[in-house]
Amino acid sequence: MAPALFISALQMGPRPSECVAIGIGSNLGDPRTNLQFGLRALRRLLDDTYSSSAYETVPVHVADQPSFLNACCIGRTLLTPRQLLTDLHHIEELAGRRRGGARYGPRILDLDLLLYGDRVLNESDLTVPHPRLRERAFVLVPLREIAADWRVPASDAGPERTVRELAEAVDAAGVSRTNLEIRDE
Repeated sequence: MAPALFISALQMGPRPSECVAIGIGSNLGDPRTNLQFGLRALRRLLDDTYSSSAYETVPVHVADQPSFLNACCIGRTLLTPRQLLTDLHHIEELAGRRRGGARYGPRILDLDLLLYGDRVLNESDLTVPHPRLRERAFVLVPLREIAADWRVPASDAGPERTVRELAEAVDAAGVSRTNLEIRDE
């Protein structure tokens, strides 16, 4: 006899997957290799992934550190937002990141959950859309490359807008597309 939980899951039918957007960044070690590591891990975690080009970006808030290499990845998942966030933190740890460093400081690998479908979540340690998404050109410019028409839901940070509209509204100075290939398809 099957466990009751398994029977309940079968009766509910398959859960639909959600489209998610992840920001990827690095400015320690070999940032290109770190982004490739993060992207490979995301491809094992998500279905139907697409990644942006790599962009060199000047640091925000803490200027005395190396430039960042940033990209974005979109894909589909059956994981809950909480499960996905936990897995993103685990990937960062596998890359060598240790939590507790300076806020906005250098990172070997930074994976940020930017969007989870059209959901809005405001928990103490999980906010979707990402709370600073609307002000970050280093995320919006690469995300526009692969998801320009994605509608970012209204939240405490602002009204509903497309990624394209948000990217056009931020100052993109300091965000330069590179010719570095991070795709490992």
